[in-house]
Amino acid sequence: MTGYVLRRLLQAIPTLFVVIALSFFLMRLAPGGPFDLERPLAPAAMDNLRRVYGLDQPLAVQFGRYLAALVRGDLGPSFSFRDMSVADLFARGLPVSMILGGLALAVSLALGVGLGAWAAYRRGGWVDRLVGAAASLGLSVPGFVVAPLLQIAFGLSLRWLPVSGWEGGAPSHLILPVITLALPQAGGIARLTRASMAEALRAQHVRTMRSLGLPPWRIARHALRGALLPVVAILGPLSASLLTGSVVVETIFGLPGIGRYFVEGALNRDYTLVMGTVVLVAVLVVVLNLVADLVSAWLDPRLRLHA
Repeated sequence: MTGYVLRRLLQAIPTLFVVIALSFFLMRLAPGGPFDLERPLAPAAMDNLRRVYGLDQPLAVQFGRYLAALVRGDLGPSFSFRDMSVADLFARGLPVSMILGGLALAVSLALGVGLGAWAAYRRGGWVDRLVGAAASLGLSVPGFVVAPLLQIAFGLSLRWLPVSGWEGGAPSHLILPVITLALPQAGGIARLTRASMAEALRAQHVRTMRSLGLPPWRIARHALRGALLPVVAILGPLSASLLTGSVVVETIFGLPGIGRYFVEGALNRDYTLVMGTVVLVAVLVVVLNLVADLVSAWLDPRLRLHA
């Protein structure tokens, strides 16, 4: 298993390199630059800034320097947040995004797996139809529609929860963002769990257990273990997207997470901030996909033997 992990990590290096290279050159080729302000700077000041940050060098030289700094763990300075590095911004925004994403992942898994398994066990009945309709609704309504509705209902009308902000990390400020972020993911997980659970309940060994008179809860628990394999397989990219925060959710609710910094960096052509976010997401996708594979191997011994 250790050799399998090392092999997967080594295979990820070319993928990370391609992602970094494409992001680097696409950012540089986009119109505008980090120092294009509403009031243009003097040509001498502009040339001085470009020289200080190395933007006057050829793109190949800039890319080589960025890779060398990245190997040392240096993500570079931020162009739009003066006197701060990208690592400093991540130190401030990553905990917020991780709390938001982790809670949203837990809520979406609990709702999606629970409702999907219940619908599969009651397939064909009103529970199955109700869960299917709710899952389709959660998938079809985007977050930028759900968020204002929740703010109006629970923040402005009922005044139960704050509308936006992050005052000292109060839990009440996270309830509405977590619900907004978790609902569409819960719908997708519910549909996937329902399909895989229904197939698992029709398996030969499950029918044998039912013929032996085992309790329904034991049969359902045994079938659920095999039905979770497709869900675990998507947890890698799903966890990475949730843990790094949602751009829309963090912007609407005014949360100082990575998603909000990414939006400001993209609007201001902050090359290093955007690149740092891309690198962080790519690394998280690789690591979390590996974790998902290991969990799948634990759930299914056949995968463990193959690995």
